Amino acid sequence: MGRLGRTPRAGVDHARPGGIRGCHDAFVQPDSHDASRRTYLAEERTLLAWWRSGLAAFAVSVGVGRLLPALLDEDGQGPFVALGVAYALLGLGLVLFGSLRERAQAKALAEGGFAPLSRALVTAFPAYLTLLALATIALVLSV
Repeated sequence: MGRLGRTPRAGVDHARPGGIRGCHDAFVQPDSHDASRRTYLAEERTLLAWWRSGLAAFAVSVGVGRLLPALLDEDGQGPFVALGVAYALLGLGLVLFGSLRERAQAKALAEGGFAPLSRALVTAFPAYLTLLALATIALVLSV
């Protein structure tokens, strides 16, 4: 038990004010360099998430545009191909935008700032996704 009859918090080094115990009880002093590194690594993970989402959209485009018509034995493949292309365009947009966003954010972070997300893009992506969802629903209901 610590002072005042309370149990000390886990991970906090009470002998060193502001200190935090890390893995294997090694003392870790938080500093701005560590925060900077974590911020850059978080930005890198965000870029990988954009790319991962783009790759998923590419996989859906192949499934909708090529595999689904073949499995359903559909003569009119036009709507499936069009929807597959729409998903491929989504994937391309996600990969390209994620890459551009990472470059802008890395530059802003190097200068000690932050690059806010474009309001136009925040509106455009959900609008496109809504149209894509409606087209997918329409195609599924027509089969």
